[in-house]
Amino acid sequence: MSSVLVQSFPRQITLAENGWCLRVNRFCARQGVLRYFSLVSRLGDGVFWYALMGLLILCDGMRGLEASGHLALTGLVALLLYKALKRWTRRPRPFASDLRIRAWVAPLDEFSFPSGHTLHAVGFSLVAMAHYPVLAWLLVPFTASVAVSRVVLGLHYPSDVLAATVIGSTLAGVSMWLVPGVSLFA
Repeated sequence: MSSVLVQSFPRQITLAENGWCLRVNRFCARQGVLRYFSLVSRLGDGVFWYALMGLLILCDGMRGLEASGHLALTGLVALLLYKALKRWTRRPRPFASDLRIRAWVAPLDEFSFPSGHTLHAVGFSLVAMAHYPVLAWLLVPFTASVAVSRVVLGLHYPSDVLAATVIGSTLAGVSMWLVPGVSLFA
C-alpha cells in the first residue's frame, strides 16, 4: 500500500462522516434535544460514574467498595489509554473540520479520536453490570445516550464513538478477566 493511500485513508473517512455529522448536529437546534444531550454529556464527564461508585459503597458496603475499586482502576486505565490515542492520532473534531457543524458544548480537549466519554461509559457500564446486573436498565440507555450525544453535539465522528465502544468493551473484558469471579455471563 502506498504511503499516499495510507495518509489519505483517515481523511476519506472524515469526509464521508461529515455529512452525517452535519445532519444530526442540526437536531440540537431544538431546545429539548440540546438540553437532553448537554445534560447527558455533562453527566458523562464523570459526575454520573462518581455518584454511582459512591452509591454502590453506601448501599452495599464492602462489596460496593470492591466494585467501585474495580470501576476506578478500569477508569484510570481508560483515561491513560484514550489520552495516549488522542495524542497519537490528533484527529480534529467535526466542528473544527467543517465550520457548518456547531459544537453545542465546549469540548474537554482538542482532539476527536477516540471519544473518551464513550470509552469510559462503555467500560464502566460493562464492569458495573458484571458486579450488579440489575443496573442494566439504567446503564444501557445512559451509555447509548452518552455515545449519541458526542456526535449530535458536534464533538465526535461516528467512527470515534464506534472505536471507543470497541476499546471500552475490550478494556472491560480484560478487566473482568483479571478479577476472579466477575463476569457478565455468570
